[in-house]
Amino acid sequence: MAKKIAETPMMKQYMEFKAKHPDAILLFRVGDFYETFSDDAIAAAEILGITLTKRANGSAMHVELAGFPHHALDTYLPKLVRAGRRVAICDQLEDPKLTKKLVKRGITELVTPGVVLGDNVLRSKENNYLAAVWLSSDGAMGSVSLLDISTGEFVVSEGTPEHLEKLLSSYQPKEVLVERTSRSLFDKVIGYRGFIFEVEDWSFAVENNRRKLTAHFGVQSLKGFGLEQRPASIAAAGAILNYLELTSHHEIGHITTLRSIDRLSYMRLDSFTFRSLEILSPMNREEGKSLLDIIDHTQTAMGGRLLRHWLSFPLIDLTEIHRRQSVVTDLVRTADLRRTTSELLIGIGDLERMASKAVVGRISPREVRQLATSLGQVEQIGSLLASSDSAELQKIASRLQPMGELISDIEHTLTEEPPAALGRGITIAPGVNSELDELRRLSSHGKEYLLELQRRESERTGIPSLKVSYNNVFGYYIEVRSTHNDKVPEDWTRKQTLANAERYIFPELKEYEEKILGAEERIASLEGRLYSELLVRLSRFVRPLQQDARVIAELDCLSSLAEVAVTERYACPVVDDGFVIDIRAGRHPVIEKQLPFGQSYVPNDVHLDNEETQIMVITGPNMSGKSALLRQTALIVLLAQIGSFVPAEAAHLGLTDGIFTRVGASDNISRGESTFMVEMQEASSILNALTPRSLVLFDELGRGTSTYDGISIAWAIIEYLHDNPHGRPKTLFATHYHELNDLEGRLERVKNYNVSAREIDGRMLFLRKLVRGGSEHSFGIQVARLGGMPRSITDRATDILGQLESAHIHEVTGLSAEVNVSRAATPSVTEPSSKITGGVQMSFFQLDDPVLSDIRERLLMVDINSLTPLEALNKLSEIQRLLKTP
Repeated sequence: MAKKIAETPMMKQYMEFKAKHPDAILLFRVGDFYETFSDDAIAAAEILGITLTKRANGSAMHVELAGFPHHALDTYLPKLVRAGRRVAICDQLEDPKLTKKLVKRGITELVTPGVVLGDNVLRSKENNYLAAVWLSSDGAMGSVSLLDISTGEFVVSEGTPEHLEKLLSSYQPKEVLVERTSRSLFDKVIGYRGFIFEVEDWSFAVENNRRKLTAHFGVQSLKGFGLEQRPASIAAAGAILNYLELTSHHEIGHITTLRSIDRLSYMRLDSFTFRSLEILSPMNREEGKSLLDIIDHTQTAMGGRLLRHWLSFPLIDLTEIHRRQSVVTDLVRTADLRRTTSELLIGIGDLERMASKAVVGRISPREVRQLATSLGQVEQIGSLLASSDSAELQKIASRLQPMGELISDIEHTLTEEPPAALGRGITIAPGVNSELDELRRLSSHGKEYLLELQRRESERTGIPSLKVSYNNVFGYYIEVRSTHNDKVPEDWTRKQTLANAERYIFPELKEYEEKILGAEERIASLEGRLYSELLVRLSRFVRPLQQDARVIAELDCLSSLAEVAVTERYACPVVDDGFVIDIRAGRHPVIEKQLPFGQSYVPNDVHLDNEETQIMVITGPNMSGKSALLRQTALIVLLAQIGSFVPAEAAHLGLTDGIFTRVGASDNISRGESTFMVEMQEASSILNALTPRSLVLFDELGRGTSTYDGISIAWAIIEYLHDNPHGRPKTLFATHYHELNDLEGRLERVKNYNVSAREIDGRMLFLRKLVRGGSEHSFGIQVARLGGMPRSITDRATDILGQLESAHIHEVTGLSAEVNVSRAATPSVTEPSSKITGGVQMSFFQLDDPVLSDIRERLLMVDINSLTPLEALNKLSEIQRLLKTP
């Protein structure tokens, strides 16, 4: 609970603002410092690493205090926001020197993690989204809207909680708004664990939000956005605008459209697949890299943000995939054009964010000048592409908007090197305003003017010691020694008498004083007005600016894909509407870049289809490369469907509508879910969402339970994938269960492969080559030896392994026979299958019995080839006595 603060006049004022924003850290401007008090001070001191002090507060009470200089706001504000804190900035609205009362203050900005405009907080190649999530009362359906206020991008979508979670995982909003009464439901059905802020339920009221949206976009209905009959989307989108109003963000003219995301327009990637494939970020940021890290050669911030979006939402539109491929191909073939385009892109600033900042009045003079320079670069790119031989590049050039008028206006209005902030230097160019030019002449040539006036008046009066001076009390004056009083002209007026001199003023000097004293203030006022007028004119170009930003971002992405294709030897894949995945000499795009010096990645072929090789069961030891093979197949498919070339010698890929993975082990302790439970939930989600165009990757499914349970589950899942009545999803199934190799003989579209490895003199050699046929050994003990396991343990493990394999071979055979019988009796996966019996966990204690070990050793010492019948009977009798001995 917040501590009560003694109410001095200033603290009373503070408490009034704090009451309006109780959940925000209030930065309260006091003189040259931003101060925080009480609980805010404790939090700020911890986050910012600044000193926490206490002071008396007009009574016996004391209050915690922490602050920093006002000019350091850009240093400290980002730290507070990135710590997930909302920050209310309370500034002085009048000059303390001009008032004898309490200084007037007001909240000038409320900064939250999702509503940020400052470059000091934003990351250039990442969007900063605010999300709003609405859920139905049962949590079965919902909607999500997302806004990046720094760019004006505004989107909305509806669907199941799984779809909403995927969008949140892809967009990674910095702040998520939910109804206060729906918070527990949100936590239950959606797994996103970012910064959540609860708002009142009225923020999601449909009819109120419909009016707010139509008013903002200046339309009579939402039909043009496809939302007229979608109340869930209206609720979520309107909640965003309500929040902007709540946080005092009223200048939002750069939010010009609302786009609806159709979940069926993009490849399906669930949140787990998205993370496990390490598309945007590696699981271990310190050591690894993501796919984005490898292929991002973009030169602009806009291009970097768009490439993230492309990777998050691969296409299933063949026409658009082929268009992107065509542009990349043209850029790959024309090295000079690609190089020149890249050089021009480097000189282009963040058009999206500069346009947005211009509308809200937060753009600096230097940024406006950079905007003009950037638009000049855009014009050069347009001319370059228009003159190329590529029809697709010419189309890109035709989409660029002419900006000559805006460029000319900026260059005419601003100086060549304007300051980073208004008032810190000369902003408006000479010749723009005659009064401003005259004031500057007065300000800059004042000393010369006064010296000239002094020389002229000295000659006119014959007073050689006459001098012009200034002080704060009398202003400008002429000082004359008393010995020359008889030479003082009649038009001079005495202002002050000194012991040995007199001070005078006259009309010309008084007129100059009035001009010079007001010049600086008038210059600042005029520059501010002229600059504001420029921003108003600039704001009229916000739509064409956003259009150019989109075109340049797209060109930057395509240029980046062309660059990586050349430097990394990627090939252009054939993508069609077939059902074949045929990859020749495919490579993992990330792993091949992280291998130690001197090592090269071993490429592999993968062929999957819906008729002959629908399911590949891949066996092989740990560290052999099974997981890498699965992931590289998925990444190659994904790259192809964003229009990129792929890391392979060749690839023919039928359109894939969804990639599903169950790779790696994890648990969810907070929900009371074990590793195996999470594994089964994720596998169930995959099996319930399959289509004939799905690509499924299972890696070591079933390891979280007993051996026979795991084998049984894996076996049944492969059967289900093979006989799925909804289609035949192409599947890579990596496993250590060699028993699954038997499925090739039972299921016509299952094929066995293994990632080859050899044991030579007790040492493992990983060939990492995918070859036909199943593997009979996991080489787990050899891998343990490579991992540094003590020799005594690995030797003992070898001994136990031999006992397990010999003693239980009949149980495995029995299992295989029973499964075969069960399958023969179960022609359809929709019918209940027979229960597999005999799946008992193997016991190490029974197999390690000393008597059995002794018998084993005696039998191994027998030379069967030279054994006579009598000796055989004697040996059998000896074994019998050992077994009968109590």
